[in-house]
Amino acid sequence: MSDRAPRPVERQLPTEESEDLLALVHDIARREIVPVAAEEEEAGRFPRELFGLLSESGLLGLPYDSAYGGGDQPYEVYLQVLEELAAARLTVGLGVSVHSLACHALAGYGTKAQRAEHLPAMLGGGLLGGYCLSEPASGSDAASLRTKAVRDGDNWVITGTKAWITHGGIADFLTVLARTGGPGARGITAFLVPGDAPGLSASAPERKMGMNGSPTAQLHFDGVRVADDRRLGDEGQGFAIALSALDSGRLGIAACAVGVARAALDTAVAYAAGRSQFGRPVADFQGLRFLLADMATRIEAGRALCLAAARLRDAGRPFSQQAAMAKLFCTDTAMQVTVDAVQVLGGYGYTADFPAERYLREAKVLQIVEGTNQIQRMVIARHLMGPESR
Repeated sequence: MSDRAPRPVERQLPTEESEDLLALVHDIARREIVPVAAEEEEAGRFPRELFGLLSESGLLGLPYDSAYGGGDQPYEVYLQVLEELAAARLTVGLGVSVHSLACHALAGYGTKAQRAEHLPAMLGGGLLGGYCLSEPASGSDAASLRTKAVRDGDNWVITGTKAWITHGGIADFLTVLARTGGPGARGITAFLVPGDAPGLSASAPERKMGMNGSPTAQLHFDGVRVADDRRLGDEGQGFAIALSALDSGRLGIAACAVGVARAALDTAVAYAAGRSQFGRPVADFQGLRFLLADMATRIEAGRALCLAAARLRDAGRPFSQQAAMAKLFCTDTAMQVTVDAVQVLGGYGYTADFPAERYLREAKVLQIVEGTNQIQRMVIARHLMGPESR
């Protein structure tokens, strides 16, 4: 059974323009993404041409300023676009989220001249971004990163290794966090690095249990030189920039999780309606109906939590705690819903003939990326206990 086109969701959107945007995304998903998703994931193919189409359609810069090629869309709308794309294929939804994350430092902390020079191509010029924070020895403890940037006149020389980089080896530009000062968070600075910079190389992509179409690789910086005018923000401000980006990025992951869970539910409902046992559709059995009802309720609750956090962000209010809650709840929901979807399909759910097993494998990574769910619980508890708590 091939993937099903994501079912349209009843939404309350702020403007007619937003409604048209979601209709466009749904149409692209139905025509361009869903029909080839299973085949391309199995073959491990990244849909670079599709990302060109998304760029041409204005979908790679939605939450950013139109003065630099963005879409001026509120985060509440942008997250619903991510959900729609992830429901069609997680490689695409997560790819757009990571690209947006890679643009965050320049859009939020770059100078006016830097934004004017680089953002238009990043947001609507067909480029693809990557975000380089994690390292082989510093994942959750990102403040202990070891990649160094040493000043050499008007340039910086970057040396070190970054790990778990989505779009590693194919990204056109990278936001890189590197150590320019002493130990700890205050010694980190952000840089915008071209993807083809001399001295930059990628290892072979990681062999993963899911998202095979999305390349994840280590990146090696062997004396990579970047001009000082590619430094983003002040020296030593990089970790604060990274945390700001991750708050927004966690909402992107939450929206993608809602999309994967929704796709799994659609698959389970369609199977239950068409499968007969003991002389009647299995959807008639109360136990299965209750399971589907619980799945649907978790998805709606996750979407509501995610969009509530987005509305706080759009209003300029603190949303870090709510972003952590949304990431935690939505990704745990995706894991549970995909497990239940496989159970609904029974033996067929365990085969690659149906997409349920792929959704299950993909859901797991969402509990890990951009801060594990254990880290999210630490963030939430820290907010509850006050800034002095550790």
